[in-house]
Amino acid sequence: MTPLRPHHLAVVVQDLARAEAFYAGVLGLPLVRRWDDDEGRPRSVWLALGGDTFLAVERAASPGPVRADDAPGWHCVALAIEASEREAWRARLEAAGVPVERESAFTLYARDPEGSLIALSHWPVERGAR
Repeated sequence: MTPLRPHHLAVVVQDLARAEAFYAGVLGLPLVRRWDDDEGRPRSVWLALGGDTFLAVERAASPGPVRADDAPGWHCVALAIEASEREAWRARLEAAGVPVERESAFTLYARDPEGSLIALSHWPVERGAR
């Protein structure tokens, strides 16, 4: 059988417009498609992740609890960046009012507007980079 590869990732949000502003605006993910519900209200935005993989940002049908970082389940979405662009990404996040919450030698961690953990990650690290 062919090895599995990502088709799409999906995140459910309370505020679709605010989430789109973050993922498309701050992170620069290109718009693939918008979907409306049966009443014509915005329901979902699909954003390109590279190749034919996309991120589906879906409007929540009801309010619900936010998953704690240490709870079982998916931890974060890690998006690939170039090591040489790490500081430019840090500056871009900070200019948008998105603080880098923590970091490792390979990854900057921040949160989307609803608190979901996003990682901007590179491997391998270039010598001398942090």
